[in-house]
Amino acid sequence: MTTQAPGIGNGSDLSIRTARRADLLAVVHIENESFAQPWPYDAFERFLGEPGFLVALEDPTEVVGYIVADVTQNFGRQLGHVKDIAVHPDYRTTGVGTALLTQALAVLAAHGADTVKLEVRRSNDGAKRLYREFGFEPLRIVPGYYEDGEDAIVMLRKLE
Repeated sequence: MTTQAPGIGNGSDLSIRTARRADLLAVVHIENESFAQPWPYDAFERFLGEPGFLVALEDPTEVVGYIVADVTQNFGRQLGHVKDIAVHPDYRTTGVGTALLTQALAVLAAHGADTVKLEVRRSNDGAKRLYREFGFEPLRIVPGYYEDGEDAIVMLRKLE
């Protein structure tokens, strides 16, 4: 599955497709550039084959962002969960994150999710703004969720 998102990034087309093993080093590089407490390589490796593990490519080979999402059973309902999303620093504010989240929500809905949740650092204003634009609403705060003790905000969105 590959989709095109015209006019994003440095003026060329962006494509989004399911992540492949060959993408993992680039994904881990972006993760390390993006987070103080990054996921290790094997965490991403476990999600290979999941339809919600998507990468954004600026050209056929350059991974510029990714999202990891899945669907699980929760009290008899299918719950989507956005676990991780990041965009290479050179491509932030170009629409890559928006394109990835748009595609991931479509994938989650196609796999039966009627609601999607995510956790975001209380201090991550950029991510919270993006999620609010997508209709995510704060549900609760989880004190000390992250390894460094920062709280997480759990956000939820119903899918149509």
